[in-house]
This record gives sequence, C-alpha cells and structure tokens, in this order.
Amino acid sequence: MTRLSEQYVKDLLAGINDPNSDTDLISLGWLRGIGLDGQRISVDLRAGYPIDGIRESLVAEIASRLESDPEIEKATISLDWKVVPHVVQGELKPQDQIKNIIAVASGKGGVGKSATAVNLALALRADGARVGVLDADIYGPSMPRMLGVSGNPQTEGNRIIPQRAHGLQVMSIGFMVEEDTPMIWRGPMVTSALQQLLTETNWQGLDYLVVDLPPGTGDIQLTLAQKVPVAGSVIVTTPQDIALLDARKAVQMFRKVNMSVLGIVENMSTHICSQCGHEESIFGSGGGNRMALEYEVPLLGQLPLAMKIRSDLDQGMPTVVSDPDSELTLRYREIARKTAARLATTPRNLALNMPQINILNT
Repeated sequence: MTRLSEQYVKDLLAGINDPNSDTDLISLGWLRGIGLDGQRISVDLRAGYPIDGIRESLVAEIASRLESDPEIEKATISLDWKVVPHVVQGELKPQDQIKNIIAVASGKGGVGKSATAVNLALALRADGARVGVLDADIYGPSMPRMLGVSGNPQTEGNRIIPQRAHGLQVMSIGFMVEEDTPMIWRGPMVTSALQQLLTETNWQGLDYLVVDLPPGTGDIQLTLAQKVPVAGSVIVTTPQDIALLDARKAVQMFRKVNMSVLGIVENMSTHICSQCGHEESIFGSGGGNRMALEYEVPLLGQLPLAMKIRSDLDQGMPTVVSDPDSELTLRYREIARKTAARLATTPRNLALNMPQINILNT
C-alpha cells in the first residue's frame, strides 16, 4: 500500500532547494497545491521572482527529484511566478505602479556600477519581468548613451512619459540636457531633481525599478534612504582593496538606514585578453567573496573586465541585448535571478493589500 500523502510530498519538496536562493521550496512558500492519484502526483508551484528563462529546467529538476522516490511513479509539475511588493525601510510604502525598487550602488566610481545596473535590468526583463531604470546620477547621467536613447521625453498632463529602450522604461536627467552640458547644481537641487524624476514619471506597472545611484554616500543616497521606498540594494565593487574599502562604507550606510542589502557583485574580477582569451586577476582575487562573508550577504556573481561590455554600451546595445547567448549574458542573468530570488525571500509588504477603514459617527 502506498504511503503517499500530501504531507509525504511536502516533506520531499522540503528537501529540494531553489538554486537561486538556496532555500527549500516549502520555506519559500512556492507550494500552492498537491494532487494525488495512486502513485501519480501533481504539484502546483509559484515562484516569487521571474523565471521565464529557467522554467523548463526547474520543472524537469523538481519532477526528477520527486520521481526518484520509490513511492512516486509520475510527477506532473505546474510552475508559474509572480512578483509582489516587499518590505521597504522605515514607514515608507511602495510607490504606486512600482512593486519593488532595487538600488545599485558603489562606494567609489569607476567600478562598473552603471554597466552592471543596466545589464541587471535587461536580464530581469529577459526573464519576463516589467522593468524600469532610473538614472539617479544627476551629475553624470549615462543611461541615455548606454541604452541608445535620446531626446526630450513627452509629457502627459503634469507627468513625464518614460523613454523606452530594449523593453525597459527609462528616465534620466540626461534626456533633458545636452550630453556635454554640466549640471552645476548644489545638493538641494540635485535631491529635488531625483524626487521629481521618480515621482513625476508615469511608470507603468513595474515589477522592478532599478535605480543607478552615483558613487559614494552623499546627498542622493541620503534622499533615497529618507524618502524613496527601496526594497533592496546591490553593491558593486572590484576585487582590489581600495574599492572594497569604499564598498564596505556603502554596505554600512544602507544597513544604518535599515535598507536591505541583497548581495555583492564583483566586477572586473578578471581580465580577458581580447587576442588570446587568457584570463587573469589583475585587480587581485577573492575580495568580493571575503566581503560577502564578512557582512553575511551573498556574492551574487563575478564579472570579468571585458572589452565587449564597454563597446556594447558605447553603441547603446548592452551585452544582454546584443549577445543574448554569450557567456557574459549568462553571468548577468544568473546575477539578476539571484538578486530577484534574494529579494523574494524578504518579508512581503502588506500595506498595499490593507483595506481602507472609514469610521463614521452615526
């Protein structure tokens, strides 16, 4: 007589981990239902992050693991996904039309933060999410060039319609000034501009808004911490000690203002020779991993110093778009999935689901 029961299947699922969050399917809350028919079972699952690019492989792996149990003859897996809003810092609430804001930051400039941010956004888009990018680097906006878009955005009433590029909704101060025009503004003007770009843009139903921050821990970062509902942050660094020193300051800043650090991306971890393909660690090695261990956050991935990343961005065609099957793109997509999966493990923000209660005197 078969021992199969819903609890038996749940126990099996509790032994299967999602590869991107390294957490079991039951703890993640993926299970929606179990059907039993003799030694045949059906399992209904829902992931908390976009999985279009890996759905089939996940289904095959889960089915194989279940069917390896002698009690199960056939396992039919239904797997979809849904992104929900997650908890933000303080008393802030998620913004209307934006489920989650992910800030991409670095302690210092020149570590490839903007390149990481734009390819991260495109990788999330490639897995099915609705994604926007906000260029928060008011002094040095780079998104228009990196995404190959320009010109003044249109308006609808008193709201700005974001530009569209490669499936992304995009907003940058760079759309409103000439590329070689310097922004000679004091701090209050910069922070006001950031708030306007965020709140007065007509974002449409985003799962994620990726915010490309300027380097450092100054006015923009403080405004973000106090007034912008951020669900999580990603810190970009290089392996060298100087960059890691500044990246540590960024982690500490986000933690002091109660903003979740989703993980660390080590950029320029190795150099790949464009002539022979030889790979070497010219900036040192292991720095990102040591930092991740020190702060008990995931190392989301490592990216090489590759000429193709730079040349693709100069042409307005980031690598995830220009070469979707390349090794570089695979790395970006793994980083994006781990980022989204890590965010999905944080508490949900229930503020948007709470009904409005009106008390009337009768």
